[in-house]
Amino acid sequence: MFEIGFSELVMIGLVSLLVIGPERLPAVARIAGFWIGKARNIAASVKEEIKQELHAEELRQIFKEQAELQELHAALNETTDAANSIKASLATLPEETLADIKSPYEPE
Repeated sequence: MFEIGFSELVMIGLVSLLVIGPERLPAVARIAGFWIGKARNIAASVKEEIKQELHAEELRQIFKEQAELQELHAALNETTDAANSIKASLATLPEETLADIKSPYEPE
């Protein structure tokens, strides 16, 4: 993200040594390190929460799709059962009745 090299860090250290002074520089560096670490921890926890929420949303979407597929599968089974029962009932009809049912467009 930020390109800070060794020379820039040395320059920041020298300027801070001159501005803050050698007595207070270790305490200021310790406090700055503490707050930087705290900010990193907060950013990492927010990133983890977002990741968990996205994962939960993906799982909800998968469960929703699975429920829709189960409904579709049940409807398909009902249709297949109905078609099989119609086929079975047509197989039991006598031949004369089948001849009456045939389309008028079929040649006899």
